[in-house]
Amino acid sequence: MEPVEINAGEFYLRALRSDDRIEDAFAIAEAFADPETQRWLPSFGIDSPEAARAYIGFRGRQWERDVAFSWAICDAVTAELLGDVTLRDVYARDGLAEVTLWTHPRHRGRGVAVTALNAVLPWAFQAAELHRVTYRCGVNNKPSQRVAEKCGFTLEGRLREEKIIDDQREDMLLWSRLATDPTPEQLR
Repeated sequence: MEPVEINAGEFYLRALRSDDRIEDAFAIAEAFADPETQRWLPSFGIDSPEAARAYIGFRGRQWERDVAFSWAICDAVTAELLGDVTLRDVYARDGLAEVTLWTHPRHRGRGVAVTALNAVLPWAFQAAELHRVTYRCGVNNKPSQRVAEKCGFTLEGRLREEKIIDDQREDMLLWSRLATDPTPEQLR
C-alpha cells in the first residue's frame, strides 16, 4: 500500500521522510536522545541521524509490504515533526493491529498523541478494515495511559513482566479499541 496522509486539524500525518525536500532524521534522532523516550522505547536504538534514516527506510518498507502503517505527526503550519504513530503487527485477514506512538519531548503535553491517534483510528477501522487495535504501555507510564483513555481504549489487563524497561522486567497494560466501540466524541 502507498502511504496516505491524514488531516488532523492543527496537525497532519504523512509518511516519515528523508529526501531533498523534507528531512525528519534530525528530529527523530533528537527525540530518541531524550531519556524518557529511551526509557519507554529502548529497542529502537536510534542514536544518530543515520540510524533515524534507517528507521525511516524501515517504516517505508513496512508500508510496501502492508505489515505496518506509520505516520509522522507534523504541525500543519510549520511542518515540524512532532512525533510518530504506527499501526504495527497488522494482520489484515484477522483485522488486527497494535498501535505504538511517541511524541517529541518539546511537544509533550499538547495533545499531539491523542489527536494523532484519534485521526488514525477511523482510517484503521474503515480504510484498512481492521476490527481490533491494541495498545500497550508500561504500568508506570501514566501519560501513555492517559492517551489510551482519551482515545476510548478499554483496559483489558496486565501483562506481567512483558518488557524490559530500565534493565528490569516491567509489567505492561494491554488496552484495545474495537471498530464497533463508540468514539470518545460519541460518549460525550
